[in-house]
Amino acid sequence: MKISFQWLKEYVDVHLTPKELAEVLTHSGLEVENLSETNPPFQGVIVARLRSFHSHPQNDHLSLCTVHDGRKDYSIVCGAPNLKVGEKVALALEGATLPSGTKIEKSYFQGVLSEGMLCSEKELGLSDDAAGIMLLEPTLTLGSSLDTALPLKDWILEINVTPNRSDCLCLLGIAREVAALTGQSLRYPPKGVEKKTSVAESQTSVNIERADLCPRYAAQLIFGVHIAPSPFGMRRRLEALGIRSINNVVDATNYVMLEMGQPLHAFDFDRLEERRIVVRTACPRELFTTLDGVARLMPEEALMICDGKRPVALAGIMGGLNSEVSPETKNILLESAYFDPMGIRRTSKRIGLSTEASLRFERGIDPNGCVRAADRAASLMVEFGGGSLPHGSVDNYPRPILPCKIRLRVSRVNQILGTAILAQEIRRTLEKLELETDLKEEDGFQVTPPTFRVDLRREIDLIEEVARLHGFHRIPVTLPSGTLSGEKKTKMQRVAQLAKRLLNSFGFWEVINYSFISPKMLKDLKLPMQDPRARALRIHNPLNEEQSIMRPTLIPGLLQVASTNAHRQNFNLKIFEMGKVFFPREGQELPEEIAILSGLLTGLRQEESWSAPREESNFFDLKGFWEVLGEGLGIENCRFLPAPDESFLHSGKSCRIESGGKILGIMGEVHPEVAESYELKPKAFLFELNFQKIAEEASEHRTFRPLARYPAVTRDLSLIVEDRIAAGDLLQTLWDANKGLINEINLFDLYREAPIPQGKKSLAFRLKYQGEDRTLTDQEVNELHQGIINLVRERHGATLR
Repeated sequence: MKISFQWLKEYVDVHLTPKELAEVLTHSGLEVENLSETNPPFQGVIVARLRSFHSHPQNDHLSLCTVHDGRKDYSIVCGAPNLKVGEKVALALEGATLPSGTKIEKSYFQGVLSEGMLCSEKELGLSDDAAGIMLLEPTLTLGSSLDTALPLKDWILEINVTPNRSDCLCLLGIAREVAALTGQSLRYPPKGVEKKTSVAESQTSVNIERADLCPRYAAQLIFGVHIAPSPFGMRRRLEALGIRSINNVVDATNYVMLEMGQPLHAFDFDRLEERRIVVRTACPRELFTTLDGVARLMPEEALMICDGKRPVALAGIMGGLNSEVSPETKNILLESAYFDPMGIRRTSKRIGLSTEASLRFERGIDPNGCVRAADRAASLMVEFGGGSLPHGSVDNYPRPILPCKIRLRVSRVNQILGTAILAQEIRRTLEKLELETDLKEEDGFQVTPPTFRVDLRREIDLIEEVARLHGFHRIPVTLPSGTLSGEKKTKMQRVAQLAKRLLNSFGFWEVINYSFISPKMLKDLKLPMQDPRARALRIHNPLNEEQSIMRPTLIPGLLQVASTNAHRQNFNLKIFEMGKVFFPREGQELPEEIAILSGLLTGLRQEESWSAPREESNFFDLKGFWEVLGEGLGIENCRFLPAPDESFLHSGKSCRIESGGKILGIMGEVHPEVAESYELKPKAFLFELNFQKIAEEASEHRTFRPLARYPAVTRDLSLIVEDRIAAGDLLQTLWDANKGLINEINLFDLYREAPIPQGKKSLAFRLKYQGEDRTLTDQEVNELHQGIINLVRERHGATLR
């Protein structure tokens, strides 16, 4: 919310500098985010009067003017078409400087001397109006400097008004705060002089069909208005606060909105069918063209302002193109209404249209200030556009909104604030804000807030007002006392902490991505339709299409991070993310949330060095990381099974991870087509684990195992098996044959060439036999080794190589 310092002083005497005022407002809860000074963009321009003019003797398009500054006359050559004897004008004499950088000097135009220049508003940098010279108010003093004669020097305060303080979205609301904080008196805007010629009720009517969405609608008529540009002072104020000047009628509505906080709308009364107003909700699939020229499909709950036959405005948001004020408009119907805040906000968000009016209606305006604001705007229209006002206005108020009454206890105020403020001081504080107080009991008051304070509903709200005006800095600082006890971490939290620590020790960096992703990111994974991850939960009202669904997997985020790093020439990555994924649940409002741990590996196995060869990371590096991670988490008996149905992984270089009959997750090389979609040049390898299952399988208990005291016996076992048999199945069989004497089993060779028959492979294992209580004999080892050979022959049809 922008506030003009000079304009503010019309309602309250301010004896503070703008910087001091900004500090006072900020300390009271109205944070001033920016303070900027506006200065005239010119120098040396004065107020003068045009005494006479006649055509230039050599050029019919130019005029030779005589201009008086209160002391002497000047001869000025001018080409403006709006010259008028007696008007006060802006005169730039020799030595003056204009915003364009032009320095005014005496010069000759076709043989005639010009001692200066008559300036337009555009030449003075005050507006874009270059149609003619700037005509000044007749009350300005001749010869005075224009930068002091006009309200050009000012300070603009940008205030961050919290959503609950809708009363401060106007000059009058801020002035009320300043008056209360500085002990000054508040001055309300004048109502102006009314010209009464007829009775408004006989000229128009207002019918409210949805009183729940529009509790009040007031209509004021103004007849015989002349549409013209607004006076410079009004235009200057509006534009300084970010409102574009339109004409004297529309500007008056915006001026009062900034001044009093009541949004208004002016209709061309003669363009209203049947010359009446009907307030209703939109019809099914009703189209309406707003003032910005956009035809919009109205939601059925949208509140519409209609004439006798058609919609003419979208209530509380924007007027319609079919009833706008034009240069030909003569008669005005001025709308001043109160609309339900939730209804306006719902419609504004649904159609994606927000305006200065909707901002105020959404937060709540004063329902009992409608007529006063309409009278103020109508008087400004008559003042600047002529015309006349009928007696009174049509005010349909089917659901009066009355002030609430709140009990305030003095003891409760001091208990909450830790102060010792007296009852009379509390009462004076509240009355400064125009809150009525009635001493009903010994310990407190009955307080009646005005209806413009929509934020005051409970006792604690009033206590906050006392604290603000008393001064937060005057409230004593105390430390809270009490015994704090931390909650014990759950198993899930402990396992997650350990997993992150282990991954960090492997060189992985943790990343955090948004839970909202783009549908394209999911589509690039090429998931089949039957995959649950392909049916993502869509957000009803997303900020944009790039964040329109909730992620069903963490993989797109990791691939996007890898792609971004690759574009920045960072190809060596080890990253992981732990977070939630979301799946829709039929018939339920909230989705299913599952904790997931995902990681990605790409680039070199280790940084390039003179002492080590340059090696790319591969699938087995990723598998090795999982094996160490699983061991660190105490997950035993893991198996690696083929994963041919994962569309985003290479079918020959991927697997599922299983433990205890549960599928814990997947890992593998990113499919080349998916890598191409994310513009990943080096091969990438990733894993995704269901961390909830990981936590269930993880063991937090560790058993100490002393170092072996007896020597070990090593035997190699080379087997020929069918190519379809997984090495992991053979490894599991070898461990199944263990009688407490096998200490270690390693696969050290894989061979498929001749003389191995086609369709088969040779796998070589190294077994380490070791006893914990004795030295093993050759006979014991031979018997156990032969038993292992017999078992793999029986289960897998293996033969010795």
